[in-house]
Amino acid sequence: MENDNHIIPYSTFLKVLAVLIILTITSVALTSIHLGALTVFIALLIAVVKSSFVLRIFMHLKLESRMFTVLTLGVSALIGFVIIGTIIDYIFR
Repeated sequence: MENDNHIIPYSTFLKVLAVLIILTITSVALTSIHLGALTVFIALLIAVVKSSFVLRIFMHLKLESRMFTVLTLGVSALIGFVIIGTIIDYIFR
């Protein structure tokens, strides 16, 4: 059995951590700006970017087979459809 250890340098983890902190500060600062529904959209977009960093780097999805990536994207799309359906239901009530 082949040993497939993937070693990611600590500097990569620190860079991703810095980006996550900057994006968190950005999303918190966004709450003070009143842009209506656009505020929620931008906050969700920032959350998607942050979750992709966590999935790809910290959970090592970048180094796994394509099947895991496809399954993760499928589940994410399903969650997105549920959220969009809920928002549409809420708007048209």
